[in-house]
Amino acid sequence: MFWVTFVGMLAYGLLHTLMAGWLKPRFRSRFGQRAYDGLYRMVFNVVSVVTLAPVALVMVFNAGGVVWQFPPSIAPLLLVVQVVGFIGAGVSLLQIDGSRFLGLRQLMAYTDNQPLPLPDEPLKTDGIYGLVRHPLYFFSLLILWPVPVMTEAYFGFCLGSTLYFVIGSIYEERRLLTAFGQQYADYRQRVPRIIPFVKVG
Repeated sequence: MFWVTFVGMLAYGLLHTLMAGWLKPRFRSRFGQRAYDGLYRMVFNVVSVVTLAPVALVMVFNAGGVVWQFPPSIAPLLLVVQVVGFIGAGVSLLQIDGSRFLGLRQLMAYTDNQPLPLPDEPLKTDGIYGLVRHPLYFFSLLILWPVPVMTEAYFGFCLGSTLYFVIGSIYEERRLLTAFGQQYADYRQRVPRIIPFVKVG
């Protein structure tokens, strides 16, 4: 089951890459600029959830063998780490426009016939974003990995997700560097990418 979920996450990442690049101009050409500005982010997120469902079903109904298992005494500590991950992810979204990240703000502007595209968000470099450049990826790792029982299917999912985060951060960095130029280059020099206090790229 490891390879099923691992390859599934690689396919998931490939789809995201296509949607983040190749598909954008085609959507714009087919439906128009306003539909692209107002709907594309929501479409992207909905497709993300739907395409993740088969991998989730495999983990639930065909988890495979146990890769490792921690003693019950460690479980509360692992839960604490996961709670920190959930809180950190929530705070990270609060520091930016979370409704825009989800595509809700664009959708509301589209349906209410408000001006689009929305004004660009400023570069966030303080708070949690002063600790790590991609806090949503970091805190997601804290949620994913510390489980008492690691099954084969879930192990494949975690490895595939981690690889997706690393590769996704590379593409996101390119976009942010294009958008913010020297401001982002300076920020990148100061702040670690995904792991706090670990300066690798």
